[in-house]
Amino acid sequence: MSKKKGKGSTTKAKKKCAVARARVTKSKTDETKIRINNKPVELIQPIALKRMVYEPIELAGESAKGLDINVTVKGGGFVSQAIAARGAIAKSIVEYRHNDTLKEKMLAYDRLLLVDNPRRVESKKQLGPKARKKKQKSKR
Repeated sequence: MSKKKGKGSTTKAKKKCAVARARVTKSKTDETKIRINNKPVELIQPIALKRMVYEPIELAGESAKGLDINVTVKGGGFVSQAIAARGAIAKSIVEYRHNDTLKEKMLAYDRLLLVDNPRRVESKKQLGPKARKKKQKSKR
């Protein structure tokens, strides 16, 4: 799902309860700048999550140069937010560049870069503390 406003593009991605919206515009410099919730992406603390957020940029290579990417993430935990931001960044680069080879490359690397994960938490049922867990039955 994307919307065109001016010369940029807006996309969204989901993971569990986390929703990320990315806005891509052309940068005034030749550098790629990524900001997540108005903070530079370099400040993401667990290094593994920082690498995860950078994956779409590394895959895009030259296609990602000269872009400003602003991501807004709400809901979920910090890992789900990082995965949602990663998906939103990947979708926005593909949408902005209109490049089918880049899309195929990202799909081959990891399908969840461009496709939202449909899994959600199952709702609780009666007669138990969780969705599937029930009291153990005694046969005597």
